[in-house]
Amino acid sequence: MTRQEYKDMYDAIGVAMEVHRTLGRGMAEQVYQEAYAIEAHLRGMDMEREKRLQLFYKGVELQKVFFADFFYKGIVMEFKSVEEVCAEHRAQLINYLRIARLDRGILFNFGEMNLHTERYLYQPEEDRYVLLTHENFTQYLSD
Repeated sequence: MTRQEYKDMYDAIGVAMEVHRTLGRGMAEQVYQEAYAIEAHLRGMDMEREKRLQLFYKGVELQKVFFADFFYKGIVMEFKSVEEVCAEHRAQLINYLRIARLDRGILFNFGEMNLHTERYLYQPEEDRYVLLTHENFTQYLSD
């Protein structure tokens, strides 16, 4: 991941922080989505809302369609407004990343006292997604 790609994730989280700071916790997910779109627009960030993710099997398009809450510069973003993020929420984001064939994703939870974010990065050499933290993100940066 380049420093710019990391900064793009950082900027996307900054938008969510402002939305959470302004609205507080526990509202419906759709309220945060709408406010996030407005805040991103105010910051001049061109985001795609309800990004359609189409799945294929052996070159045949499947009828099942998924929608990521937001897409920004190669980052898939999924919003939740729950008491606590669970494995199912993480799996949803990872599946969206796999379908979109992208390597960066952010899971937001607006339902907690403080905004909860989880940043994920795909590591193709290990075929796994890693959770980026303040302690480990520098080891995944490239020049």
